[in-house]
Amino acid sequence: MSEQLLSVGIDIGTSTTQLVISRLVLENRANPFSVPRVAIAEREVLYRSDIHFTPLKSETVIDADGVRRIVEEEYRKSGFDKRQIGTGAVIITGETARKENAWEVLGALSAFAGDFVVATAGPDLESILAARGAGADAYAREHHTDVLNFDIGGGTSNLALYSHGELVRTGCLDVGGRLIKLERETGLVTYVSPVLRRTGVCPPPAAGERAHPEALAPVVEFLTQALEQAAGLRPGRDKLDALLTEGTRWEPPDRPPVCSFSGGVADCIYTPQGDWRAYGDIGVLLGRAIRESPRFRGAQLRAGTETIRATVVGAGSHSTELSGSTIFYRNAVFPLKNLPILKLTEAEERGSAQALEQAIGAKLRWFADEGGLSQLALGLRGEENPSYSRVRELAQGLARGLEPLRRAGFASVVVVERDMAKVLGQTMAPLLEGPVLCLDGVGVDNGDYIDIGAPVANGAVLPVIIKTLVFNK
Repeated sequence: MSEQLLSVGIDIGTSTTQLVISRLVLENRANPFSVPRVAIAEREVLYRSDIHFTPLKSETVIDADGVRRIVEEEYRKSGFDKRQIGTGAVIITGETARKENAWEVLGALSAFAGDFVVATAGPDLESILAARGAGADAYAREHHTDVLNFDIGGGTSNLALYSHGELVRTGCLDVGGRLIKLERETGLVTYVSPVLRRTGVCPPPAAGERAHPEALAPVVEFLTQALEQAAGLRPGRDKLDALLTEGTRWEPPDRPPVCSFSGGVADCIYTPQGDWRAYGDIGVLLGRAIRESPRFRGAQLRAGTETIRATVVGAGSHSTELSGSTIFYRNAVFPLKNLPILKLTEAEERGSAQALEQAIGAKLRWFADEGGLSQLALGLRGEENPSYSRVRELAQGLARGLEPLRRAGFASVVVVERDMAKVLGQTMAPLLEGPVLCLDGVGVDNGDYIDIGAPVANGAVLPVIIKTLVFNK
């Protein structure tokens, strides 16, 4: 049985804001006796907006009304009424997510996205979204290889390494096309990012000076070499470490991966611009330097399915009801809405209690922003008929791994595909203070979101909605 719905994706980045309206066809591809597996069977982009510069009131404040006007105008041009939209996703990414009023902007747009997923994506989550938008995860899975996606925007480059379709690690570098801004007509420098002054290795031109490619070459070369080191294509990590975004880590891959590029600068790699000042920044020069880099030329490169438009086109939504006999909850405050899923790899799930704790701890930072951790749900495949000693080991690892969330005041939420939530929750509960919720019969993945409603029918049924971000294929 299939279901059609209209969905919108609104992406607000450091440099650009854009909107996509799509028709999605959802199908449950599981048999009637197994866990529902709802997949996006078809997606058709019905309308793509123009790409707008993100309006700012200052370097730290987004113009919320300006963004709302852009979205209103694009709805008008599309011919769609916002009441027709069933689901959607509003994603604020890059330096924009760190602006003072990011949540005010999300509030201003809430009426335009139906039953919508909202995320201010920190660098790690943004890396995942960008890589999926560029098709890096699918390529790694289909070709049984490693793919490193560089999503190079205005202020940052988000890195995501996939191995055979499994997400291995994420990272972020302060490498972007708008670290230096200039007047297109005159070449006068109007802005220099503090990042470049901080490194001190290759002093950039000062604001007010007239720039030319030769003067900017040392800066662009430094940025390019940092990316080469991140991919393991250049020895050392001096430039990589100098440009690591504060609070992030990155270990270059052990073997050279397939390199994939998305983001605004990727357009300048794959579609060279004649005018180096075309965008009033150094994006064209950076794209040219990456394209001409002997290190990247010697690697296997893959063009992303999307470059500047490597963004969500909406969100699929699937509702289900879970039997209260297979779930466990204690002191949970319902409803829980828009919880992002943190999914462990199969190998991580099979680990010891200590290994589980370490794996969860490393991945919790994917969902942290400047305000700290946020509420999320941990996704597991689970095990068929596990022994009690294995359930206890799993519970110990999960309880210790989720402890930072508990200390931050959030519930410990675990979503398991196989039928083991009740025993797992009962075993976890004595090991954890605060609210605990374990449910099973739900298949989820990284990048999904889940809504969990209040129990009904005297606690016998728990309504759940799984929302899947949808990308172009």
